[in-house]
Amino acid sequence: MSPSQIIVLATPVFLLLIAIELAVGWRRQRNTYRLADAVSSISLGMLSQTSAAFTHLLRIGIYTALFEHVALWRNDAFWTSLPGWLLALVFYDFCYYWLHRMGHESAVLWAAHAVHHQSQDYNLSTALRQTSSGALLGWIFYVPMALAGVPPLVFGVVALIDLLYQFWVHTEQVGKLGWFDRWFCSPSNHRVHHAVNDAYLDKNYGGILILWDRLFGTFKDEDDHEKCVYGTRGLLNSWDPLWANAQVYAGLAHDSWHAHRWADKLKVWIKPPGWRPADVAERFPKPAFSMAQMQIFQPPMSRAVQWFALVQFAVLLTGVGAFLWQADTAPLAHNAIWFAVLLVGQWALGAVMQGRIGMLRALMLQSAALATATSALGFTEWHWLFKPLTMVFALVLVAASAYSTSARGLFDSKTWLLLAAALAGSLAGDVFLMFQGFFIPGLVSFLVAHLFYVALFKRGQAWFPHFGALAATLGIGVGMYAFLWAGGLPPSLRMPVAAYVLVIALMAAQAMGRATVLRSGPALRVALGAGCFMLSDSLLATDRFVTALPWAPVWVLSTYYAAQVLIVSGWLAYEAPDEITAST
Repeated sequence: MSPSQIIVLATPVFLLLIAIELAVGWRRQRNTYRLADAVSSISLGMLSQTSAAFTHLLRIGIYTALFEHVALWRNDAFWTSLPGWLLALVFYDFCYYWLHRMGHESAVLWAAHAVHHQSQDYNLSTALRQTSSGALLGWIFYVPMALAGVPPLVFGVVALIDLLYQFWVHTEQVGKLGWFDRWFCSPSNHRVHHAVNDAYLDKNYGGILILWDRLFGTFKDEDDHEKCVYGTRGLLNSWDPLWANAQVYAGLAHDSWHAHRWADKLKVWIKPPGWRPADVAERFPKPAFSMAQMQIFQPPMSRAVQWFALVQFAVLLTGVGAFLWQADTAPLAHNAIWFAVLLVGQWALGAVMQGRIGMLRALMLQSAALATATSALGFTEWHWLFKPLTMVFALVLVAASAYSTSARGLFDSKTWLLLAAALAGSLAGDVFLMFQGFFIPGLVSFLVAHLFYVALFKRGQAWFPHFGALAATLGIGVGMYAFLWAGGLPPSLRMPVAAYVLVIALMAAQAMGRATVLRSGPALRVALGAGCFMLSDSLLATDRFVTALPWAPVWVLSTYYAAQVLIVSGWLAYEAPDEITAST
């Protein structure tokens, strides 16, 4: 049984203990949970586990190679005896202490570890909040175990034991435990570690044993008179799982890029977190940390959004469990596709909870990801469901936005009808292209959809207001058509394809010209969507008429749905107030 499968089997236990802690907190009137924060933390744990499917080489492969070729002492019989197992566990915990400590004392290591500290709550869900980039450098700290000849199997098991032990110490419902606190990492000791109070900062790094902190001068007892305040000093203020993993790296890259001295560009990554070159600090000042500024991040969530989050969380958790159960034996490409689907789902859920997008837009994104994956992996019946369903969600989204806009007296019926007609034409094209022998009806449907898009992008603008955009898109269209002709485009399709290429080039030119006039984010989004349409159609035509592309459904459908999402979201942001688009 693989470690991933063990995590899957342990998940119901984790959830049961979370439920018990929640019930105890409510009974004591000391609830430590907030829905969005808990979902965000567990979602980051999911992402950590699913991304681990692609870092086996760093986590186990390098360790195994070192063990096989440079171990200084080989005695598998000892390490698999009871004393050997116990020594390996203590050895691992010692290495973990230094990894954990350096994760707070070196900025590049903190960039990975910070994810675990970002929650402003402290409960068992926080334990599951783990980094997805820790394996990049974390393996270095376990090299001594490989040199000592600890077999990879023993290393993997004690690593899992050390990880699982640390789950229970993330709670405020367990007080001090007397003698146990003096020897082991306990809830009281670990609360100190997660606190940002000056007195508690960068203390208590031990995983199982707190003995290491006492030996190396990093121990701090929890003070009954100073309540722990949780989070990080650079507040995340987001439920976005991608930004949670990238936030600190982005800050380091910014400072390194803007530092004048080459030595400072390197020091930014190596020095303790918060260190900045003097010239960068002067050009890009940051306010000093203040406990008074530690505001709880809690965007409002309606009852409908809360229920949506709970259902989405359950579905995503099921999907992650299925992914992890087969990840070690599935082809890498299959894992990559399903990982992308889960990532889209997690990002969309975080965006809904934060109020950045509405529930319908999230469902459109998730359905698009599933339509792409099911096509690429040959799940035909499921593809027949999700491909049209994606455009149905888009149509419902537009209808809901139009209704909200009309209720506020901000309604241009022709504009909304053109957008709906373009989406309906796309829906018809999607359905036709799912079946053999309906290529021409599908082509015609998309041709009509693009004509509606051209008319939509013309609203309030001149025809093709930027000559350069028109010349560029027509030039690309002519080049693409010549490529298809030379590649074997059937004579019967030359005229229909020529008309199609012309229309989509004109659509892109109108969208790009509109963006040059309006110079706004939404208009640029629409123009990028039109460009994605050109790319998607080029990939589809190349695959069908010239040469088979590897994983063609992934490239064709991902760019196609990117086009539809960009156009719809860009147009709604332009036509409807923010509070309307956010609700849908």
